[in-house]
This record gives sequence, structure tokens and C-alpha cells, in this order.
Amino acid sequence: MKSGEYSDTDVSPSDLHAMAYTDPLTGLGNTYRLRDKVRQLAAERAEDPAPFAVGIANLDGFKPINDLFGPQAGDEILCQVAHRLKACIPDGATVTRHGGDEFAFLFPLVFERKGAEKIGQMLREVLSAPFDLGDRNVRLSASFGLAIYPFAGEEFADLLKSADTALYRSKRRGRGQITVYSQEIAQEMKRATHLEQALRNAIMANEVDVHFQPIVSLRNDMVVGFEALARWCDADLGYVSPAVFVPLAEERGFIDTLSETLLRKAAEAALSWPKELFLSFNLSSAQLMDPKTSLTTLAILNRVGLDPRRLELEITETAVMTDAATAQKIVAELRGAGVRVSLDDFGTGQSSLGRLRDFTFDKVKIDRAFVSRISDDRVSEHIIKAIVAMCEGLDLEVVAEGIEDFSEALKLKALGCGMGQGYFYGKPADAVATMRFLAERYMRVEAEAAYG
Repeated sequence: MKSGEYSDTDVSPSDLHAMAYTDPLTGLGNTYRLRDKVRQLAAERAEDPAPFAVGIANLDGFKPINDLFGPQAGDEILCQVAHRLKACIPDGATVTRHGGDEFAFLFPLVFERKGAEKIGQMLREVLSAPFDLGDRNVRLSASFGLAIYPFAGEEFADLLKSADTALYRSKRRGRGQITVYSQEIAQEMKRATHLEQALRNAIMANEVDVHFQPIVSLRNDMVVGFEALARWCDADLGYVSPAVFVPLAEERGFIDTLSETLLRKAAEAALSWPKELFLSFNLSSAQLMDPKTSLTTLAILNRVGLDPRRLELEITETAVMTDAATAQKIVAELRGAGVRVSLDDFGTGQSSLGRLRDFTFDKVKIDRAFVSRISDDRVSEHIIKAIVAMCEGLDLEVVAEGIEDFSEALKLKALGCGMGQGYFYGKPADAVATMRFLAERYMRVEAEAAYG
């Protein structure tokens, strides 16, 4: 045996036990350590079951940082997280690592919801300070789910499941959220799971539909294209808003399947339109993080037979900010194939001007929040005027969203806005009604223009 090597006999049973209960990266305990601590505490309080809290913390946005700076930097951050958590938890409490970027806690002296929220806020604050990677600093946030014994479960597995349910709700609400488990939250999550299953079944059965809203030239009120919008009416649930089911598909990881189905349906419908009309379609943030998105999109167009130059993809600034490098590559590949790309909800993000500098867009869509106030709010009017002037200088087309009445349309025309959409010009309608709309409005007007 070489010097420095150990045989199995060199490791004592106590050492083996310690290794089995320790996370090798951070030196914290692991799931087994937490399980034993919880069971021990529950047994001590069996005669008079005083409450205690179990919690789970998950780092927000850790994967992109790990991908960007490498696994070694990721490990360094995890070790710093472990060090901070160990240093700040109350006496008698336990912190463990459950693998990946997830940490778990036992708080023997936290008895109720307010106390759990308070300790969650303290831990969140501790983890919000920058992490040192030598030549750079990195900021992270963390989401928390907490559960109180015995109300959220008497067995370790049940408590952990309740804390995990609370954590999942925190993640749904955004970054840096804290949730304490309750029956109401459990019911909410149950409804979301039921909705998810119904949506998956609807996608498989081809029951999620596409409706189309006209986009017009404000100069002459002629239709120039349509935006595709997802619609779902379930036999049991009734009409489900896309504001509910689209984010759910993103959260549960099947937005790509939903989006591909909708794009295929929309492209097939667009084949029947006059060839000069374009199809506008929304890409999700998840798709802008998937390098295969451009290939998948172009493959669908190819199968359907729709010219890529007739497709316009709408992306939001929030979606772009999640993984800017990948999003930039996807946008470049799509534009290289002739697809046009527009920046949606302009004016509501945090650094829209920076995005216009870093990305190459063809069009900007002014958010309805400004359009709806244009008639009686001078600030909104000046913002729209500035956006139109800026886009003119950058050679970008402009669409105003959410035009509801004639006065808004008139004002937007006067400000030089090129295109618009909203209920004033037409509500979203299915493929058949859209063809009827075109026959009645577009082709008739076009014929009148041709024959004078």
C-alpha cells in the first residue's frame, strides 16, 4: 500500500457514520442528519407536542451562474452559502444541504407562522449580500418554504413534503419569496396540479386553440397582419385564461410542447391569408433559454410551408433578461432566416434602451399601459411621442397595443405611430371567423382601392 492511502480497516464505524450523514462539499449535514434530528425532536415532545419548524431554501437563478462561471465557481458559492447559514441560524437550530442548490433547516424554537416568516426574512437578507469569486462579485436571491409541526405533518417525510409545497408556491410568486405551509396553499397547489394535467391532456388531444387579433396600419386602417393568441376552453373547467395556463406551462416545463402546437396551428391558418399579411407569435422566456428554439421554429415553418419572412416573433424584455447571451443567439439565427423579431411590452421593463442597443429588433410594441392613458394623461402622451421618435431614428417599426376607442387611434396617428391593434380594430377570433373578417373587410377594401 502506498504512503497516504487507507484501507477499509483504517476507517472506524464512527467515521463511516459521520461520512454517511455529511455533505462532502460544504461539510454540513445531509438529509439523513435532518431526518434524525426531526425524529429525535418529535420523540422528545411526544408527551406535549410543542410545535417546531422545518424549512427549505432554494437559490434563485443559480444554474445560469453555474453555467456561466463554471462548476468550480458554483461550488465556491455553495460553500459560502453554507458558511453564512451556519453562522446566522439561532442556537439549537440545524442547517443541512440536500444536494444541488437546496438547503434545509430545523428550528426547534419557531412555533408559528409569523416566527417562521421572520426567520425566513433574516436568512433571505443574509444571502442577498454579494458572493466573492475573487475577480468578480455575484448576487443571488433565495426562495423559502417552511412548515410547522405537527400542523403540516407529524412524520419527517410529510413535513418535508409540506415545506417543499410551500417552496414551490414561493417559486411561482417570483424570486426571494417566503411561504409558510397552510391548508389553503395545499389546496391551491392541488388545483394547479389538476389544471396542469387537464392542460397536458388538452395539448395531446389538440384542444388548445389559436385566435387571431388584427394588426392595422394606422395610416389607412388596413390590416397588415394578425397576432396569434392561445385560447383554451375545457369541458369541465370552462374557459381558462392564457394568463393562467401559459405561465403554468412555463413553470411545469412543457411550454415548448404547447408553443410548438400553437405555432403549427397558427402557421397553417396563415397559409390561407393573403401572402402580404404577416403572422405575429409570442415566444416564452423558457424558449429564449433553449438553444434549439430557432431550429425547432424553422422546422415547423418548413413542414407547414409558411415563408419565414411572414413570421414575426414577439419577445418581452423580461424574457430576454433571463439568459441574454442565449436569447441573442436565438434572435440572430431567426433573423438570419428571414423571421422578424419585435420587442413586446416596451416601456415596462427595467432597461429597455439597453436592450435596443444590444439586440437587433425589427419592431417595438408600445405597452397598453401607456396607450390606455394617452387621451387624458400628458405624461403617457409624451412617452409615446418619445418612443415613436426614437424608433424612427433607429429605423424600427412601432405598434401600439390595446387601442380601445377612436380618440386613442386618432391621437396615435397624430403622434406618427405606424401600426396598432386592440378591440377598436378587432377582437381575437378563431381561424374561421378570421377568414370571414378578411373576406368582409380586407379583400373588399383592397378591391375598392384597385378599381377606384
